[in-house]
Amino acid sequence: MYYTISEVSKKINVSPHTLRFYAKEGLMPFVERSKSGIRMFKDEDFESLFMIECLKKSGMSIKDIKEFMNWCMQGDETIDQRLNMFRQQQERVIKQIAELKETLDLIKYKCWYYETAQAAGTCDIHTSLKLEDIPETIRNLKENMGKMYCHK
Repeated sequence: MYYTISEVSKKINVSPHTLRFYAKEGLMPFVERSKSGIRMFKDEDFESLFMIECLKKSGMSIKDIKEFMNWCMQGDETIDQRLNMFRQQQERVIKQIAELKETLDLIKYKCWYYETAQAAGTCDIHTSLKLEDIPETIRNLKENMGKMYCHK
């Protein structure tokens, strides 16, 4: 069974424009075309399309995704390169997750900070709070981040 770019777009939740961009950049060498030039996607193309989206979401460059897709087209002789690429990308994603966790911790702290200030009617409430008045989870966040100030 064949699918149009519009049908594929709906199935994988990626715009037709993005799919055309991917094709233009050479990320989809596996996609066939009809005699009139219309892209015709097969069921087995979806795994590659999901992989392209996964790699893109993980922060991989279009250039590197293209290289990966080309390696896939070359077959088993490129298994080592693909494995190495995935190991490197895994390390990048682990680092991104750690950075995002730090960002989330700061946001959680600031939500508590401003909720407390809102209830008191002033950010100055934080200068008079005793350590034991601060919830333990927030105390831990604050200790991990160092001293923070209210930026008005």
